[in-house]
Amino acid sequence: MNLTTTTRQRWAWAFYDWANSAFITTVMVAFFPIFFRKYWANGLPSEDITLHLGTANALASVSIMLLAPFLGTVADQGGIKKPMMAAFVTLGVCATLGLTLVGESQWQWAMFAFVLAVVGFLGANIFYDSLLVDVAEEKDFNRVSALGYALGYLGGGLLFAVCVLLTLKPEWFGLVDKTAAVRWAFGITAAWWALFSIPLWLWVRERAPAQAVRPSLPVLLRQSVGQLRDTFRHIRQLRVVWLFLLAYWFYIDGVDTVILMSVDYGKALGFADDSLITALLITQFIAFPAALVFGWVGNKWGAKRGILAGLAGYVLITIMASRMENAQEFYLLAASVGLVQGGVQALSRSLYASLIPAEQAAEFFGFYNMLGKFAAVLGPLLVGWVGVLTGSPRLGLLAVLLLFGLGAWLLWKVPRD
Repeated sequence: MNLTTTTRQRWAWAFYDWANSAFITTVMVAFFPIFFRKYWANGLPSEDITLHLGTANALASVSIMLLAPFLGTVADQGGIKKPMMAAFVTLGVCATLGLTLVGESQWQWAMFAFVLAVVGFLGANIFYDSLLVDVAEEKDFNRVSALGYALGYLGGGLLFAVCVLLTLKPEWFGLVDKTAAVRWAFGITAAWWALFSIPLWLWVRERAPAQAVRPSLPVLLRQSVGQLRDTFRHIRQLRVVWLFLLAYWFYIDGVDTVILMSVDYGKALGFADDSLITALLITQFIAFPAALVFGWVGNKWGAKRGILAGLAGYVLITIMASRMENAQEFYLLAASVGLVQGGVQALSRSLYASLIPAEQAAEFFGFYNMLGKFAAVLGPLLVGWVGVLTGSPRLGLLAVLLLFGLGAWLLWKVPRD
């Protein structure tokens, strides 16, 4: 394979991060929770709305958490990572577009479309992550993975900024009100996701499966069940893999908790909504160059050292956040999170890719994504309960240090050579 083709494949692969990150920022984090509360569930008690939002996120996450390893095994056995990824992307894009059609007070339909969209997003990521081993050699995993995350932060931040402007000044775009603007934001996000996925479909080539002839669907399913059972039985022998996964489960739980709880923490300290949106944009745009730098660090000093450096940064950030007093300090912390967030995520993906058998990449990334979803449970509960028991959200936030500490200690024990 010549250099030009290889470079084109890597950029095509990385641009999917640019495509799907818009969904995370614009739909999942920002507009869906706000619009659900103010429009689709208008008139319901606040505690019911919170329950419905939590239920929607939980249904989507649990569905993928349970299916991820099996889906990955099917894709590996049949050599169909791209077709399966395409199916989930189509589901996510269509469901996001469907949100534009849901009327006022139709919260059940909004929940249904949102769950499908999140399932599409999470499911596609299993196969997208596993395609890293098809577009790059092991020596380039760090740099290529970091390129994907960097483009994701930049693309997601740009579209989010446009959508924020759309909702703040709908009249500039010929829209009647903010409700119409939010609907357009959902539609634009769906179109963005679909459009920038095209390079991957055109230019990324996945490696041929071990079987010369693709088996029929019943045979493929039987083979996949058997392969998954064997992997469960033997994974305890792959010490380097399960030790990394255990470390990843702890420290990515801390990372996800900082992401998920930052807005709520800011609200608890009395910061305005405008300050929270500004902080989110700061994180997005600083994470773009920072992720690229971490890719270089991973190549020069190793992915494990790069992750450990990022986790040390998170420890300092958490301690600083527990003493934060004003919005200016919140912006500084948002910038600090941007410096390490993308790097830890990118190097984790590339380090894991270097530890697993390439011919079972989708299956092993199924486990990786399963733990990533399950990790989003422990941290928020830990922060919430410590905050309740101590009566202080600041002490609750400091509980995250336990997750970073355990994750770093276990990662240190991963034998890299």
